[in-house]
Amino acid sequence: MAISQAKKARMKRVREGKLDPAIHRSAFAMLDLRTKRTKTKQEKLNQKKYKPSYSNAEQDSLYFLFI
Repeated sequence: MAISQAKKARMKRVREGKLDPAIHRSAFAMLDLRTKRTKTKQEKLNQKKYKPSYSNAEQDSLYFLFI
């Protein structure tokens, strides 16, 4: 892939000993700002379907009695 003109200019400034403009970028520049979506009905059903279920017998074995 080719390097963009802006990137070439930035690389040239760094080579010449000048300040790298990438340092002054905002912290939000690297964040993914796409909107989040809610899960569909099918996704919720699949989440419940494959979630491990515990019976009462298995839960009783998790308790210990200390004397």
